[in-house]
Amino acid sequence: MSEPVAGGTGQDREDERGGVLERDQSSSATRYEPEPPDDGAGGRAGRFWSTRRIPAALVSLVVLGAAGLLLYDIAAVRAGHPAMSWRRELAGELARQPLDQTWMLVAAAVAMALGVWLIVLALTPGLRGVLPMRRDFGEVRAGLDREAAALVLRDRAMEVSGVQSARVRVGRSKVKARAQSHFRELDDVRADLRDVLGTGVRELGLARPPALSVRVRRPTRKR
Repeated sequence: MSEPVAGGTGQDREDERGGVLERDQSSSATRYEPEPPDDGAGGRAGRFWSTRRIPAALVSLVVLGAAGLLLYDIAAVRAGHPAMSWRRELAGELARQPLDQTWMLVAAAVAMALGVWLIVLALTPGLRGVLPMRRDFGEVRAGLDREAAALVLRDRAMEVSGVQSARVRVGRSKVKARAQSHFRELDDVRADLRDVLGTGVRELGLARPPALSVRVRRPTRKR
């Protein structure tokens, strides 16, 4: 984790380890890179996969209904009965309509977008709101809700002397902390927040500790 370097007002300063400190007259901010991920003794901790019951149920019902209707019509034709009127009319309309008409292009675009959406759902884990934790034991997998992690870190931030209010957002790769300090020097408050939140992020036990971005400023004066 890189250490910040105090610098001039209104400009960005970069220390020899690559840590960046952004400052101005009314705020103090810094960004820290995460530590190397620790997969623990139990193996690699991947993201949790969503069950996606509703999309799967809807697609299954639509495919089952369309396949059953088409199979029934094909079996009826094979048995010597005429095809259903809707299929004859649809085949005739498709044979007469040019392919460059607007409604056909729109229908093709919608079908393509739906297909891409289904492929994305099938290939991505989902559950973006759950952060995987380290696997210290191979049989146990644990995850932490992002909102719960943000609440824990916010409580930690409010314990720092000089912090009047704080907001913490936890993402998959970055934790953003924004605080207002009504007394003490901004650099001192920022340094304490960095230490407290850095320790808090490590104690969350995440498989991939996110980077930490801390910004401290004075409250806006009411006119």
